[in-house]
Amino acid sequence: MNRHLILTATVMGLGMHHGAWRFREGDPFDQTTPEYYRRIATTAERGGLHAVFLADTLDVSEERFERPNLGALDPAVVLALMAAHTERIGLVGTSSTTFNEPYNLARRFASLDALSRGRAGWNAVTTFVPAVAGNFGAGELPPHAERYARAAEFLDVVLGLWDSWEAEATVGDKAGNVYVDPARVHALNHRGPHFAVRGPATLPRSRQGRPVVFQAGASEGGRDLAARYADAVFTAQNTLPAAVAFRADIRRRAAAHGRDPDAVKILPGLLPIVGSTAAEAGARKERLDELRGYRPELEKLALRVGVPVDALELDAPLPFARIRENADFRGSHGFRDAAVALAEREGLTVRELLHANGGGHLQVVGTPDQVADTAATWFEAGAADGFNLMIDVLPSGLDAVVDEAVPRLRERCLFPRDYLGDTLRDHLGLPPVTEGHP
Repeated sequence: MNRHLILTATVMGLGMHHGAWRFREGDPFDQTTPEYYRRIATTAERGGLHAVFLADTLDVSEERFERPNLGALDPAVVLALMAAHTERIGLVGTSSTTFNEPYNLARRFASLDALSRGRAGWNAVTTFVPAVAGNFGAGELPPHAERYARAAEFLDVVLGLWDSWEAEATVGDKAGNVYVDPARVHALNHRGPHFAVRGPATLPRSRQGRPVVFQAGASEGGRDLAARYADAVFTAQNTLPAAVAFRADIRRRAAAHGRDPDAVKILPGLLPIVGSTAAEAGARKERLDELRGYRPELEKLALRVGVPVDALELDAPLPFARIRENADFRGSHGFRDAAVALAEREGLTVRELLHANGGGHLQVVGTPDQVADTAATWFEAGAADGFNLMIDVLPSGLDAVVDEAVPRLRERCLFPRDYLGDTLRDHLGLPPVTEGHP
């Protein structure tokens, strides 16, 4: 296949759905045990998924203790555990450019990349949850433009560090007593508005050259950041026309930056709620919603669109004018725009939007064939290069995807029957890393 569907599986606590922890069997604190992550990683690898994708949050307020936190454990630590129990699947972790230092982050993910033999990826986010700032000495979240300016410099530093060792720097000549060629290891000597980093990195290049860079952001600043730096873009898209336009825009911007548009993979979130019949899938969805109640998702929607929760009336449309007039909005433009587009296109009330929104992502409630139909339609329409699967309940939702939906995609020759190489870069069909970064 010249072009194949990419599938990654997101790990968010015990599942994407707020009702997951009450719906599933087992300990409601399973997400703090090694057995839980080992099972997820080996199941995803058994299904041939390209990567596991660990979400993260840096403050408990995002979920208000309504469910197990999105990422109670540090993603890099969990991915190291997963690496020890798998051989080929990619390992992608989220980490903030607003609340980290680039040297430490570059070292952390380069270490994961070395120990996993070239399977690591970093999802760069700027953080949009206001309360996080209080955990890092700041009074409030920096403005949107400031966060993205810092992110661009952060990425320049990280990629510069990963590129500070040339491919031929490691010699290992015992007879000649030459371990490393120092002429091929370069100081970075970066000094900018946000960071001063001498370098070089403490580690040579990995088997895949460097970790794969994921990015999540759909604002003007987020799109330009993705087009300049990202190998893969995680995005929230709820309608096919908007997804087609988003992918075309990122590809156009990448070309304007001198990059091959095919070297940037677009992966919208997809929440599959799967049953052997449509009725069974619908019943699973209804039960999950019942266990959750509407309030947690209503509060989350209010945060995502930038209005107070009391501005949302369940049986009325979204307050579109108020949302668009909010010049001080500091949240995720991608989540906001996707929810607004879906509500406007389908004429949904707030209650209907809560049912259909999939936590901010495209939602399919149906049979494995219906999930495969949607994935194929978006893929073939040029709306996506693949999907970041937002699993409703872990591990049962992942089992359904791996055992039922993935075989349907293979039957249609849309998904490979085996990994296309040994590194995450191979899995995603990305070009080899060359000297210098995008």
